[in-house]
Formats: sequence, C-alpha cells, structure tokens
Amino acid sequence: MRPFLLLASRPEDEAADDEYAAFLRATGLDESGLRRIRLECGPLPPLDLDDYAGVFLGGGPFNSSDPAEGKSAVQHRIEAELSALLDEVVARDLPFLGACYGIGTLGVHQGGVVDRTHGEPVSCVPVSLTDAGRADPLLAGMPDVFDALVGHKEACRVLPPSAVLLATSAGCPVQMFRVGRNVYATQFHPELDVAGVVTRVRVYQHAGYFPPAEMEELIARVSQAVVTEPSRLLATFVARYG
Repeated sequence: MRPFLLLASRPEDEAADDEYAAFLRATGLDESGLRRIRLECGPLPPLDLDDYAGVFLGGGPFNSSDPAEGKSAVQHRIEAELSALLDEVVARDLPFLGACYGIGTLGVHQGGVVDRTHGEPVSCVPVSLTDAGRADPLLAGMPDVFDALVGHKEACRVLPPSAVLLATSAGCPVQMFRVGRNVYATQFHPELDVAGVVTRVRVYQHAGYFPPAEMEELIARVSQAVVTEPSRLLATFVARYG
C-alpha cells in the first residue's frame, strides 16, 4: 500500500509531535504508512504525488488572511508551496484533507473569502451535516450532529464557488467542504481528542487565542468535553483511498 503524507507547519516540537501522534492514532497508520514533512523546517522537497495514497494538511500558526506585509518569509514560502501543490491536487482531484489551516489554504486557493469574521475560541462545538454532507461517502455513518474541537482566529466566510458545503455550525457557517470528489477541508480538528487540545492550549498560551491568565480555567472547561466522532473522518479517508 502506498503511504499517506502529512504536511505540517508547527514550529514547536511538542505541538508538532503531538499532532503527528494524533493523526497516527486516528488513521490507524504507523510511521511508515504516514510520512510527515515539516514545512517550517525548510523548502518542500520535490514530490511525486503518485507515490502517495493521499495527502493530509495539518494545522499551524499561520493565518491565510493576515496582511501580506505582516507575514514572515517562512509563511510566504509555505503559502507559495502549498498553492502550487493544490494546483495539482485540485486539477487531478487527488485525495486531500486539510484540517483548520487546511480550510483557509484551500479556501483561498479556490476563490473563497477567508477572514476573522467567524473565528472560534478553543472549545467543543456541535457541528451539523448538510444534506450534501449526509450523502458524502467520507461522512458515511456520521451522526447528523456531532461534537468537535475547534480553536481558530480565521475561517471561511464565503464558500468557494467550486466547493460543496458539507458541515456547518452556529458560530462558523463553513465547518467542512469538498472540491471535486476527493478534495476535502475541515475547520474543526478531526485529529484532536481532549488530551490533544489540552497540549495545544499549554503550548499556545501566548499565541493570542485566549488570555494566558485564563489557561487553567479553559483547560478545566475543555477537559469535560466528550469527542468521539470527528476522528472517524480520518479512518474513513484511509480506508477509502488506501
């Protein structure tokens, strides 16, 4: 079986390794079956996408909607590399699933509007499937409404014209969409469980997602969440395309 590829961009080793471990658990793959490239460490090496069964794009510290002059050289490089990669992914309708940062990246690439209108604090929120979501094979067996973990400064405000809306929530109208038949993106984190979100809260306590003085209160609140369904997306993705 061809391996899957995880593209990551978290510069903090603890958060990066925890994200990788979360994707491994949710997909059921081992490290040989899910190869990771940390984009922030250096230029993306040449890739033959035919070598991979599918591509995951994880979250990260960057916001697609940040003003260009405020973006670092690393962010500009990563955005250019991902845009070129998505040119091929979308043109060939290759299996792809972007989580959180992935929805902003794919949304911008496809002509959607990504801004800070629908940012959500770190929390557990109910996500509802649309009619198209209920009919989508990647979401087969998912309940019509499920709880998912979120925490993002930006979101897709206007759906790309090429996209089909699959899931929504009260605070963030675009929680998941599909382009073509095989290119997906979620605003919520399908890889995250409660332990994982607690790790990220601690790592990113000074990143502007919440006042640092409120960290312990936030951890106590999210620790009560029961999140069981979103990771099924990743397992289904691997079963469908592997």
